[in-house]
Amino acid sequence: MNYYLLSLLNSPLQSLTYQSIEQIEAGAVVDISLNGKTKQGVVLEKIDKPVFNTLDILHVSKLYFSDKQIKLVQFISNYYICSLGEAFSLLVPFDKEITCKDVEADFSDEIELSAKQNEALSFAKSKDVSLLFGDTGSGKTEIYMKLFGDVIREGKRAIFLMPEISLTPQMEQRLVAHFGSRVVMWHSKITKVAKEKILKRIRSGEVDIVAGARSALFTPMQDVGVIVVDEEHDDSYKSSSKPRYNARDMAIYMGQLYGARVLLGSATPSLGSYAKFPSFRLKGGHFESRKEYIYETSLEAITPLIENEIKKTKQKEGQSIVFIPTRANFKYLICASCGHKYQCPYCSVGMSVHQKSKTLKCHYCNFATQIPQVCPECKEHSLKSARLGTAEAVKHLQENLESLHVEQFDRDVITTQNKLIKTLKRFNDKEIDVLVGTQMLSKGHDYHDVTLAVVLGLDNMLNMSDYRAREKALSSLIQIAGRSGRKKEARVIVQTFNKEFFEAYIDDYERFLKDELEFRRGVYPPFKKLCRILFAHKNGAKAQSEMLDTVERLKHFNDVEVVGFGASAIEKIADKYRFMILLRATKSTDIIKAVLSVKSETAQIDMDPIEFA
Repeated sequence: MNYYLLSLLNSPLQSLTYQSIEQIEAGAVVDISLNGKTKQGVVLEKIDKPVFNTLDILHVSKLYFSDKQIKLVQFISNYYICSLGEAFSLLVPFDKEITCKDVEADFSDEIELSAKQNEALSFAKSKDVSLLFGDTGSGKTEIYMKLFGDVIREGKRAIFLMPEISLTPQMEQRLVAHFGSRVVMWHSKITKVAKEKILKRIRSGEVDIVAGARSALFTPMQDVGVIVVDEEHDDSYKSSSKPRYNARDMAIYMGQLYGARVLLGSATPSLGSYAKFPSFRLKGGHFESRKEYIYETSLEAITPLIENEIKKTKQKEGQSIVFIPTRANFKYLICASCGHKYQCPYCSVGMSVHQKSKTLKCHYCNFATQIPQVCPECKEHSLKSARLGTAEAVKHLQENLESLHVEQFDRDVITTQNKLIKTLKRFNDKEIDVLVGTQMLSKGHDYHDVTLAVVLGLDNMLNMSDYRAREKALSSLIQIAGRSGRKKEARVIVQTFNKEFFEAYIDDYERFLKDELEFRRGVYPPFKKLCRILFAHKNGAKAQSEMLDTVERLKHFNDVEVVGFGASAIEKIADKYRFMILLRATKSTDIIKAVLSVKSETAQIDMDPIEFA
């Protein structure tokens, strides 16, 4: 009899021991029985006979994880503090019955690069990890595609990451037009049946490029030669659920593990990437265009200035985009008589006003209720809405600019990939005059005739309790402004009380990065490592008690600083009370050592956090 240590797939449990008369290799996916139910596990290693009785392995499947995948899983488990089973659940295994065949590359090399683009390409090919710091419209995509072609000719394959699936339709068209059927898209909206077909092609070597959101990183690709992370600054690369990994950082680790080059790209790179990796600055765009910035000192509102500029843009046969960081009609419902804010009963946040469905909705737990007519506290009919949202802006523009076709572009309306593709097509076909949306507007879409960009809500971003608030606000402005003026002169209206800050850096993001480095030196990343420990429980006293006990335990680690602890900025979500501890250290190993001492079932560990609310 042989005895094996197994990791249970998608489970927080520690490794378990099972037996089999078969000789099974490490990485094999097997069926086992646990508490009367059939589960899947991964064989970690063969071990000596234990002192306790063990159950049989029921079946050895055709699926397996490679040695490199196992090393990757071990890194994820150790760094992001999760079980091996939870880390394995991120990856897609190989199939023993499908052998990977090398198929000769067959595509035309029609991409012409400028001298500067060729210089950037040579720079990327000379480095293990590099940053392409290229302005919006400077031709980063053409460099990526040329790099993919060169790698494929070497007999290797490529992974192309984009921060969200909202980016994939236009990019898919460009990739398929050049590389044909050797490209596949991979993201969460693909059906299970379609994924199985795609996986068969990946495993058999019929695919040279896997492109998509962060999960594309973990497909079973052989001979990966390059990993490109586009819009590398985007927070969407960070997983909000366990394991809380960052796909950009995982791509860099995988590059080392797989012997592949890694190229990060962005018009507004993250400060961490700019500080850590050699970068190539690619300035300007394919089309020489001038942008005029108009700063309006105002609270969030569709003002007469904005209305007039949208009208003039339409008269000149141009199109407009309006950015607002908030969905719905309004962010809050407040009583003008007593100041009561209508909050979610399960979360300590104000509920958003959705007038079309006549409901108040919580964007944290999805609880919804009818919009009240009177204040629940003082019983007055004095309820007022605050913080403009996308739906309200659309309503306002439709009522005041009746001759224009205005549409909403956010997660409330763009609920499927098909809707996204259709809306973008209608906008580029000029069937839509004004597109009003959230961050989706800035996600790398090509808008051909946008000559007016309106940016609202930046001051709210700038005032967030986040050490990256300045970086995020400026990056958002540059990204949205970059969607306009691709071929013609454009105007950008910026609604803010902080004109001096934005005006100082809007045309020189690199200067901002250098100044921000000095601001963070010795205190924040990239000079320090951060970790957030979150305690969430329906019993608030229990969550608070476990947090306080943990703080006392952490005080014994001299190399780790407890920056702060207490109730979270949003104290309750989905009827669970939340308390947090923020840790800081020079080395991640010191934080990991300290965090492993935490003995709490309610504790959630977030290494390199990006969310502080």
